[in-house]
Amino acid sequence: MSRPHDGQWTFFPFGNPFRIILPKGSYLSPKLLALLNIFEQTLAESLKRLKPEDASDVLSLSWMSRAMESLSEAHANIKTLITDLQFPVSDWDEKWIDIYLDCSVKLLDICIAFSSELSQLDQGQLLLRYALHVLDPSSSCPSSEQLKRANACLHDSVKQFNSKSPKFENCFSILQGLLRTLDFTKVKNSAKGKVLMRALYGVKVMTIFICSVFTAALSGCSTPLMDMNVSDKFLWAEAFSDLQAVVNEEVRSQFSSGKITMLKELEAVEKCAERLHALTSCVSHKYETLVQSCCQKEEELLQSDGIRHQEVGTLVKSVDQEESEGLQESVSSMAEEAERFANGLDLLSKQVRDFFQIVLTGRDALLSNLRGSDVTGESSVDEVRS
Repeated sequence: MSRPHDGQWTFFPFGNPFRIILPKGSYLSPKLLALLNIFEQTLAESLKRLKPEDASDVLSLSWMSRAMESLSEAHANIKTLITDLQFPVSDWDEKWIDIYLDCSVKLLDICIAFSSELSQLDQGQLLLRYALHVLDPSSSCPSSEQLKRANACLHDSVKQFNSKSPKFENCFSILQGLLRTLDFTKVKNSAKGKVLMRALYGVKVMTIFICSVFTAALSGCSTPLMDMNVSDKFLWAEAFSDLQAVVNEEVRSQFSSGKITMLKELEAVEKCAERLHALTSCVSHKYETLVQSCCQKEEELLQSDGIRHQEVGTLVKSVDQEESEGLQESVSSMAEEAERFANGLDLLSKQVRDFFQIVLTGRDALLSNLRGSDVTGESSVDEVRS
């Protein structure tokens, strides 16, 4: 796990959260215990499925999509648990409600930041698509003007990939704020409240962990990674610890090797784009040199006997063919990687949007219930007064 002076985040410094949620001597009915066990076992299975067979897959859009999908499921399961507990808002601790509302705002901010950064990447891949359209290998060999346009788009796409959204810059500080909310406040002496708090703790640990990995992968910096120590009395603790160890070790290993681009699909696209950019620059230069040479040759021929425009054109075409095969091969490779990247980016963006909606609807439902409780409370007071 973490070392004491390596600059990593290690928790839990303020004691065992298990004792705070379910202190010694606490009693849960068989029904409540069954609900809690089902929830924690489901969370454990979700964490196990996220552990990759190949550690390097954690830095891929496909793994990140699965992680965000699992996160959405965990938050949806909290809603189901609240329903199954038959735990009205009026029985919730006021301090906990404040923490929940604050955490939900932070999660919404993180989703907005992730979406903004993914949008930056999407703009880059749109530039790639235009460059590929210009260099369509099924058409004739591109002209000098087409090569220039494609070359400029390839350059701009790489630049776009390396730029960061201003909204994304605050992700780390938002995560730090979420991390501080792992410290529990006491809830009312209610068995249902303690079950809910224990379930929420698991979901919050999972949320902070996955968001920290996302932030590290998208920012190209290992600082957001966090090492959290959890009690082995949680049914999901072992699965979480195994997943965290594999993921954090792999991400830190990639950073220590000097890699700047963390996402596997993006790295593949950038390599192809840089190679194609170099090739189009070379071909464009040779093409212009050849045209100038041929024009000079044509002028000399015209001055001598005014013959064979066709032979000059054939010469240009034959030289172009010598370069076109390598260009077409590079374009095909670029198209394959760009398609893979675009599909992965679309799926991840959708998962982030879905998670945003789950958090938003949960927050709206709580606020609506609170308003309903306030109205009911005011009506009861009015009846008593009358």
